Amino acid sequence: MPPQSSVPRHKPPPNTAENTRPKTTTPQPMDDVWPWLASLPSPPPAAEPGAAPPPPPRSLQLAASPDGASIVLQTDASTTTAGGEPQLVATFSLAIYSAGAASARWTSDGFAASSRVPLRLQLLVQLLNQVLALSPYVPSLGASSVNIAAGDAASEARVDADVVSCAVGAFGGGEADSASAAAFFSLALLLRLFWLCALDAPAEAGYLFFRDLGAGLERALAGCRPALGAFLRCVGPDLEERFMRSLGYMLAKWCLLREMQDTSATASSATKAAPQELPIPRPSRALPTACLSHAGEAHGLWVLKGYAPVLAMPRVTGGASAPITASPHEVPEEPALRYGLLHQQLEAVAQLEYAVRVRGGGRFLAVSVRVDNLRVRVARLAFRKDDGDAEDDVMDGECHFPSRIRLYVGPLLGASYATGPSLGRSTGNPERDVEMTRTVKGTFSAGAAKLACGGGAAPRMKAKVRSSARTRSRSWRWEQEAEGSAGVIEGVLYDAATGTEVSAWRPGVGGGGGAGDPRNGMRRRYGGPGRAFSKMRGLVVAGDELPEEVTWRVGREMEGRTVRWRLGLKVWVSYLPNEVRSRHFETRCVEWAHEVELPLVPIDGDES
Repeated sequence: MPPQSSVPRHKPPPNTAENTRPKTTTPQPMDDVWPWLASLPSPPPAAEPGAAPPPPPRSLQLAASPDGASIVLQTDASTTTAGGEPQLVATFSLAIYSAGAASARWTSDGFAASSRVPLRLQLLVQLLNQVLALSPYVPSLGASSVNIAAGDAASEARVDADVVSCAVGAFGGGEADSASAAAFFSLALLLRLFWLCALDAPAEAGYLFFRDLGAGLERALAGCRPALGAFLRCVGPDLEERFMRSLGYMLAKWCLLREMQDTSATASSATKAAPQELPIPRPSRALPTACLSHAGEAHGLWVLKGYAPVLAMPRVTGGASAPITASPHEVPEEPALRYGLLHQQLEAVAQLEYAVRVRGGGRFLAVSVRVDNLRVRVARLAFRKDDGDAEDDVMDGECHFPSRIRLYVGPLLGASYATGPSLGRSTGNPERDVEMTRTVKGTFSAGAAKLACGGGAAPRMKAKVRSSARTRSRSWRWEQEAEGSAGVIEGVLYDAATGTEVSAWRPGVGGGGGAGDPRNGMRRRYGGPGRAFSKMRGLVVAGDELPEEVTWRVGREMEGRTVRWRLGLKVWVSYLPNEVRSRHFETRCVEWAHEVELPLVPIDGDES
């Protein structure tokens, strides 16, 4: 490891047991972690027996409080013997300093200083693997349902240095690449530190984490998107889901803390204000930086994936002017329901298939785009590994659900080389399929028998007519539109009982329902043959639902070029009670937008 005096401001803690607190008093932001790791000089060769000992530990203070508690990142070196040869090994640790004593709560593996892989890359790989192992449990894909001969399911959730190095560009490249890699490392370290504070650290450590590192977390989320997207595409969908749910759990806690702080500040202002000057309640603060996404092109598909903790999404209806954690008239009264609603994450995947063909006798290129798959799901962020079958829990069905989806694609704004779009679906004008059944029943009264015997009463006949009608309706209605040069595909969920658009519904005065109240119609929405969602609480839209294409025409002079197109997805999620009795309702939305590549290379042998 490097000698002690090479980097200013980063002093190691003294070695005496009486005073183990680091000398630095001003906490360093998370932005300093990456430069600090990069500034560590290359360690000297492993010392021979009897030579000088390895250099003393070095430390960087991450967070500190006025009462003396702090969180410190440390690095240390030691000499070991491997294969009969001395070898220098570096370790990193996260220590909590409190009440005049130090406690190393986490220590990394020993990393060989002579390895071709940089120490910071080895550290990042271990941080990522431990974060993957702490991913929230998915009942349908639990470890108990997977039979792996070499071990359990969690043991397979690992990445290696080559994958991480490829994803973050080996920490090289331009200035933007280096900044994104640094932010990605900060995010991984913060995520591992969060789990350390949540599972194995004193309470003051968690307080320090959110108080001093919240700004660093927001900067890391904003700056890591290129490296994070590359990492998620490299590791594949399985590890991507694990990592994003582990990250989503931390972001849900972060969003919850911010809402609680808003509520506390509003209550404090109301206490100090005069009765005639009551403050206006502050609306819930959305956190767009916590709504992460990435998009790319592969094998003729454009793929956009988005993740958003529900609390990070801005509310569009419901909740009046108070957050879910504040108003006793709006929040669910059941603690378990409240907890479940706060720990949910929207997960969306949009796959669009594109094709470039020569049309018009070779006069132009036709770019066609169709929906290959659209999957939207709200996942629960909970740990239930020891709770048995989660399907028996009634709260498992109390979650937000997608109520409106808008997907758009087209050339970049201002592009004039494409003509279109030409839409493949007309405005909805659905026919009403009515099946009418009539039944006629008739009887003769006893007067007919008397008439036959010479009586004077006239015969009477009674008839009853019964009719029944049956109509067919669908919960989702899909339409196509055009906005400028972009084609828009939009789906809206309707309550089958009242015909109400769920995402736009608002209760009447005093919270009462009316003829258009969808709360009864949306109960038990995950059961029965006419349900609008799958048994896994999600929505899947495939080619059988949206087979039509949207097309553009491009001149042949553009053939062979690669151009940038825009791809966006906006999702609304709503909550209405499913099995429990509650007054709570709300609708939130989030939007993601990306640029993707379109190679204008026609399909071989497809010219007409």
